[in-house]
Amino acid sequence: MYKNNWQNRRRGRRSHQQNSRLRQHGPDERCNSVAEQSPQDSGPISDDESPSTSSGSAGSSSVPDLPGFYFDPEKKRYFRLLPGHNNCNPLTKESIRQKEMESKRLQLLEEEDKQKKKIARVGFNASSLLQKSKLGFLNVTSYCRLAHELRVSCMQRKKVQIQSSDPSALASDRFNLILADTNSDRLFTVNDVKVGGSKYGIISLRGLKTPSLKVHMHENLYFTNRKVNSVCWASLNHLDSHILLCLMGIAETPGCATLLPASLFVSSHPAGDRPGMLCSFRIPGAWSCAWSLNIQANNCFSTGLSRRVLVTNVVTGHRQSFGTSSDVLAQQFALMAPLLFNGCRSGEIFAIDLRCRNQGKGWKATRLFHDSAVTSVQILQEEQNLMASDMAGTIKLWDLRTTKCIRQYEGHVNEYAYLPLHVHEEEGIVVAVGQDCYTRIWSFHDACLLRTIPSPHPTSKADIPSVAFSSRLGGFRGAPGLLMAVQQDLYCFSYT
Repeated sequence: MYKNNWQNRRRGRRSHQQNSRLRQHGPDERCNSVAEQSPQDSGPISDDESPSTSSGSAGSSSVPDLPGFYFDPEKKRYFRLLPGHNNCNPLTKESIRQKEMESKRLQLLEEEDKQKKKIARVGFNASSLLQKSKLGFLNVTSYCRLAHELRVSCMQRKKVQIQSSDPSALASDRFNLILADTNSDRLFTVNDVKVGGSKYGIISLRGLKTPSLKVHMHENLYFTNRKVNSVCWASLNHLDSHILLCLMGIAETPGCATLLPASLFVSSHPAGDRPGMLCSFRIPGAWSCAWSLNIQANNCFSTGLSRRVLVTNVVTGHRQSFGTSSDVLAQQFALMAPLLFNGCRSGEIFAIDLRCRNQGKGWKATRLFHDSAVTSVQILQEEQNLMASDMAGTIKLWDLRTTKCIRQYEGHVNEYAYLPLHVHEEEGIVVAVGQDCYTRIWSFHDACLLRTIPSPHPTSKADIPSVAFSSRLGGFRGAPGLLMAVQQDLYCFSYT
């Protein structure tokens, strides 16, 4: 008992000396002395302070996830995720993810506006490219390719002024998709109307010259309340004389494939060029379409249906059917070989030999396989390689001779959307818009990601940008550039 009293008196004397020493120091020195204490001497931390303390020491990336709670890195504390009574809960996983994506988009837009000169590859700017070319370290082909990549990384966003006979419609109608023709002097557009449905238009790109960037929208009276599944240019009378559309059926109206003359969108026609007639084919449930420029399938187009491929001759009306094991979501005709390449929902890519008149053995010429539904197939110029993208965000370059993947392009984002793929061998780039509304540009030769362009508008599943890239925007005298349509606006990223 005497020993316990002596220990208590000794502790009291020590605490009294520490308190008097703290009173002699200033407030700053007192904070430093507390910070120098070891974790054992600092004592337990209360429950209210534990989230902010853990975030301050290790950062928001190392903060543990608590079931039913959300950690705000700005306020450095946890918030409870309520079940959402009456669907009025402001904190949901979707809203939190949307807030983070919007913050990242605004940051990237700010960086793009500030940084005028961008570098696609480390150590390859304009001066270093020129110096290496003069010293003989780069041949002409490599120098031109790297120079194109550098110009792509330096493209600046500029808004295009669209002129139309109905300016009020331009302010309300939203772009659904855009598709450039072969010469890149026209742009076919599908616009979602505010009251519901879609209407079509053609934008003339001949006035797309800096610094004005003015284009004219030609519209017609055709209006549809059916969804457009697929679109491609068709060369029936001459190059890109029509537009082929696959329309989904609604109610008692079945789906169809429609050939829409491009001359219907122009108010004045040259001598001898009269407006064409609209031609419709009853083809229900068409997912994709493609027009043939192959002489062995002249005046023919194909449609990808549910478990079937249909090849139709526009002039004679003759049809050829090929049964498949899955829905056909993407198609393209080869130009030299009599082949039709198809991408399926099952992930299979196969080619149909158009010389086979029946469904006997041998009509499948080539077979490739993806792990997810194929959304786009592109045959390259020499027709020895094929590029395809799928709903898992995978972009692969295939060798058709060995049926092996020789290159894969990383970074594309897709979960379930039907997104196109743009390959431009002349410029040596690959362009794709992801479901996250970011436009990514890769080098075709080595799959290096050259640039990631954020959407000028807030990201949304309903506002995924539609793009068109060309080495001659506006015609043969045009400059290379990228056109981006999102909501009611059209933007141009041109070479400077």
